[in-house]
Amino acid sequence: MTQHVLELPEVDLVYDVHGPLPTADGRPPLMMIGQPMDASGFQAQVKLFDDRTVVTYDPRGLGRSTRKDGGVTNDPATQAEDVHAIIEALGDGPVDMLASSGGAVSALALVTAHPHDVATLVAHEPPIDSVLPDAEAVHRARIAYTQVYHDKGWGAGMAAFIAMTSWEGEVTDEYLAQPAPDPAAFGIPTEDDGKRDDPLLSEVSWAVPLYVPDIEALKAAPTRIVVAVGEESRKVYTGRTAIALAEQLGQQATVFPSHHGGFMGGEFGYAGQPEAFAAKLREVLDQK
Repeated sequence: MTQHVLELPEVDLVYDVHGPLPTADGRPPLMMIGQPMDASGFQAQVKLFDDRTVVTYDPRGLGRSTRKDGGVTNDPATQAEDVHAIIEALGDGPVDMLASSGGAVSALALVTAHPHDVATLVAHEPPIDSVLPDAEAVHRARIAYTQVYHDKGWGAGMAAFIAMTSWEGEVTDEYLAQPAPDPAAFGIPTEDDGKRDDPLLSEVSWAVPLYVPDIEALKAAPTRIVVAVGEESRKVYTGRTAIALAEQLGQQATVFPSHHGGFMGGEFGYAGQPEAFAAKLREVLDQK
């Protein structure tokens, strides 16, 4: 593995290349991106794709990538330009891409702006409100867990976030009327550390779920887009957004093993089924 720093006017982007460039077998580099997760979240998958050149990176302001613009917000269009710059720096595009969660939203923005950057995009559970019939209620739930975070700190905010993202079906008045959950019930620390800058729980990443995809541009792009949903996620928020987005693109969501973090090992306490996930990803990438 080699670590690289791409110095841009607003950010120094750190990315890792696992394998040779140009690739040894002529297959595209396989880029794996997330948000707000950095490169460390793909450790298990990188090991399972040791026969391919894999590229991971830390989004601006996260992990090792240092912002110089003084900003704190996470915007898919901006991050798409960052990913585009890395692909250009690789000099071996277009790439294949596994993009998960907010990274999948950035990837959709990338394909819209730079349709020749990506050969095959596997967009795993992109959290996009606009494709849902209950988008307004979902955002009200987001405002609620963000307020809990601001009022009571990380543990309380994370408990409220988990409650929202694990709710099955549309967000209803019944859900919105519930009291905030006790973080102890989730095994989450209850003390307030005083910080309010978490990229998942604060407003800094609201542009991700509020992103509105250009469906016609995505349909017209040469990129083969595969919207993926975890088999355990189909009834909850990110599963519903994946299924709804796939329908708008004229396809059925492709079912992958496990849940929203199904590609991860147990390093972060949210173990999925990385081996089964990698096998499914290989199957999808090999279909042309």
